Amino acid sequence: MSQFTFDEMDATPDQVRAHYQTYARWLAQQPPELMADLREEAEVIFRRVGITFAVYGDKDEDGAGTERLIPFDVIPRIIPAHEWRMLEKGLIQRVNALNRLIHDIYHDQEILKAGLVPREQIELNAQFRPQMLGVDVPGGVYSHIAGIDIVRAPVSGGSGEAQYYVLEDNLRVPSGVSYMLEDRKMMMRLFPELFNQNRVAPVAHYPDLLLDTLRAVSPAHTAEPTVVVLTPGMYNSAYFEHAFLAQQMGVELVEGQDLFVRDGFVYMRTTRGPKRIDVIYRRVDDDFLDPLVFRPDSTLGCNGLLDAYRKGNVTLCNAIGTGVADDKSIYPYVPQIIEFYLGEKPILNNVPTFMGRKPDDLNYILAHLKDLVVKEVHGAGGYGMLVGPASTQAEIEAFRKAVEAKPDGYIAQPTLCLSTCPTYVDAGIAPRHIDLRPFVLSGKKVQMVPGGLTRVALKAGSLVVNSSQGGGTKDTWILED
Repeated sequence: MSQFTFDEMDATPDQVRAHYQTYARWLAQQPPELMADLREEAEVIFRRVGITFAVYGDKDEDGAGTERLIPFDVIPRIIPAHEWRMLEKGLIQRVNALNRLIHDIYHDQEILKAGLVPREQIELNAQFRPQMLGVDVPGGVYSHIAGIDIVRAPVSGGSGEAQYYVLEDNLRVPSGVSYMLEDRKMMMRLFPELFNQNRVAPVAHYPDLLLDTLRAVSPAHTAEPTVVVLTPGMYNSAYFEHAFLAQQMGVELVEGQDLFVRDGFVYMRTTRGPKRIDVIYRRVDDDFLDPLVFRPDSTLGCNGLLDAYRKGNVTLCNAIGTGVADDKSIYPYVPQIIEFYLGEKPILNNVPTFMGRKPDDLNYILAHLKDLVVKEVHGAGGYGMLVGPASTQAEIEAFRKAVEAKPDGYIAQPTLCLSTCPTYVDAGIAPRHIDLRPFVLSGKKVQMVPGGLTRVALKAGSLVVNSSQGGGTKDTWILED
């Protein structure tokens, strides 16, 4: 792939792309000291509101994980309406196919019988849950909230064009939507005039769509299903988001200790006595949900939850076992999965991917480690990966040993030159690499708000945008026609 860098705002050093022109004219008129003051104001407000995440690797003097503010950049990432329409169509197609895949895996397994996905890739997958075999879930929807990571990178041939690729599917407990909402709120507070000058599609209704989605999959025959958000607790890295979404939806935030199962139904303890729960938006991983079935040492879940779930008396969003379809070892098969279930060509392309489990691919990976991004199939958060061009020889050799020891535990991809967006850094405005995580909601229908979380790699030249690795966020504007 060509390695020139596609900049979202500037087509050339002298030419601003059409959809950025109104904003660029405004930015050129702003005094640097005013922008610096507003950036500082944003940081103060975010800190006051408590928009932080925990970093488990960093310890304070008491040995607890440290709380960090995710850096916020005031220059938005802008996407024109026609590009968003294509992205939206492609994302809905992809999530529909992945939900069909998960249903099939736990029911008829037609895709395995057809030999399209190797059986061992599913049944030996750490996220495969045999307890879900034959379990019917409302509407056949498993991943009600999906966060699909999108990047833009140059098209080969040196044409100066770039295209969108899907980098990763997050179908279990994707996070980050609270930052999308808070970033927008902050931009509207700091720069209200920009929203008069630009037709920016709204995102503030996301909590309403989320609540509609959760209610739509309730098993109970009631006009007002009881929905709760289940959190692992305040020490979880995304606890701010759990509390934020519960508050925005007007539902209870609960921990495992607040729940109990009686006669096959799930109840929440309240000051007025037990209250039956219909839908649990769970932000707890499968392994910790029910100590009677999964990890017996878990204090985060609720005894008997799986039994109530299997009986159809409570809906879990996302369903148990969805992780089998967002594993990096399944990712290379998604284009074929879309064709198998939907009879359509994929609208959004995967990044070309080499699989360590294939002998020819493995030979290629080992011969080109210095040029590739190599990822553990179960890795997340920017951990368990090698960015070849940015690694030392010692790091490459250490990774080589790991890949040779467990080839099927790794995939590799070309080092994409992710698109950049102008970003405020210590030295002023400079290009920094970005990605995008839109959120796809699947209930009785599939819907999205126009936008997503744009993450930005704040270190010069870095391609790693994860907040745990020092990345920041930007507001994402979808311009309406």
